[in-house]
Amino acid sequence: MKIILMGAPGAGKGTHARFLSEKYNIPQIATGDIFRANLREKTPLGLEAKTYMDQGLLVPDELTTNMVLDRLEEEDCRNGYILDGFPRNLNQARALTEALAAKGDAIDHVIHLEIEQDIILHRMEGRRVCERCGASYNIKSLPPRREGICDYCGGAVVQRPDDVPETVLKRLDVFHEQTAPIIDYYRQLGKEARVDSGGTIEEVRAELVGILGE
Repeated sequence: MKIILMGAPGAGKGTHARFLSEKYNIPQIATGDIFRANLREKTPLGLEAKTYMDQGLLVPDELTTNMVLDRLEEEDCRNGYILDGFPRNLNQARALTEALAAKGDAIDHVIHLEIEQDIILHRMEGRRVCERCGASYNIKSLPPRREGICDYCGGAVVQRPDDVPETVLKRLDVFHEQTAPIIDYYRQLGKEARVDSGGTIEEVRAELVGILGE
């Protein structure tokens, strides 16, 4: 099962992708996590990506598309995967479609997590992420079991610089301008489904499973 999760910053892509990864035993592939790993290691890619991420801007296509395609060739993707944060514009979406079609393959489900902007801003105030593994939390609705400590790897749980309100608003503008048109693209391909991500975690999970099956 090959899945793309779409949605604005704060829609819950990371949280719900982790749930689906565990339920269906397929890897969650988050470009944000890949970039953050490069930031920690201070690679040339990481240093270049940082200049965009700190401003709430999208990392250029050439730094992402080939990296994601290479990742999909790894053994753990044989039975499927969940793309979280990719593709982010039409060029990336078309490149992915063409690359998969060349192998006789295709994405099975594109799920759009819909959410109102005021809910996003409220959520982002409380959002925290693990510095080590990228797991997402919210100090109001989904806190780690131990304050400041990741449930999965024991890493430090912190607020990302690009989750402050001013940067969030900029990221939302970028999303609506460059990423939202992908939803129409996948709708035309008959792939797109919508889920109200403004509800509780349990409600959203139930909708996702209803689409993907038990």
